[in-house]
Amino acid sequence: MFQTMKHRQHHSNKPRQNKGFDPKREQNRDWRRNDGPEQPKGPRASLYGFHAVREAWLNPERKIHALYINDQSVKGFEPVLHEAREKGLRRPQPVHVDKGKIEQLVPKGAVHQGLALACAPLEEIFLQDMIIKAESQPNSTLLILDQVTDPHNVGAIMRSASAFGAAGLIMQKKHAPEIDGVLAKSACGAVEHLPVVYETNLSRAIEQLKEGGFFIFGFSEHAVKTIRDIKPGGKMALVLGSEGDGIRRLVKEHCDELLKLPTEGPIQSLNVSNAAAVALYALAPKK
Repeated sequence: MFQTMKHRQHHSNKPRQNKGFDPKREQNRDWRRNDGPEQPKGPRASLYGFHAVREAWLNPERKIHALYINDQSVKGFEPVLHEAREKGLRRPQPVHVDKGKIEQLVPKGAVHQGLALACAPLEEIFLQDMIIKAESQPNSTLLILDQVTDPHNVGAIMRSASAFGAAGLIMQKKHAPEIDGVLAKSACGAVEHLPVVYETNLSRAIEQLKEGGFFIFGFSEHAVKTIRDIKPGGKMALVLGSEGDGIRRLVKEHCDELLKLPTEGPIQSLNVSNAAAVALYALAPKK
């Protein structure tokens, strides 16, 4: 079932072109250290942790280069390997390594749970794809993040968005974390299920969404209306800004309406990921 790091064969698969994807950089992603021949060599892991690795391993759209796994995680991950085989997914043979070597393949301090995955980014998705998909659906909720840069927050938002049935996430290219590592770990596998679009200009993206029939709600603590005043359902996009600065002025001006959460206690504001979860739950179409 498993092969050891010492006898692992190298696979040179050409990665797909994607946003933020540099083929030359990918060719040189062998993880090498200068402290002895016993260090692992091979593609660097971009995903780690049980849930992130599990969902990627079972995602037919993911191109997998290598799975690194240690003794403590073999038994727990065996059902996932079996499920992938049952689905006919083409996957490389897992590489059996010890805990220390996995820690060399992931960022320092990463909570990897004995699992690390080297894989190519998912295929790029475009805003027009989301708009076209929503044409045949009476309800569709999108999230727009305006310069929310903390990967823990974005990952948590993706997890909530996937749990509450959001159709996708839109972020600005220049001010968004990469969809891997800490973000993917925080998202607990939602990275594989929630489409993500990167846009250069969020204001322009909002106008495109309006043309596609979406109503745009921006969230601001200074708004008059709360989410209690809005009828759930329909096609809508929820715009959330960074903690502290909130939504930028120009982006806010392109929103159809501003909302706030109905907080009444001594603490009037929430972390942006918590705010997103509350808004998604409150505005989800009722069944």
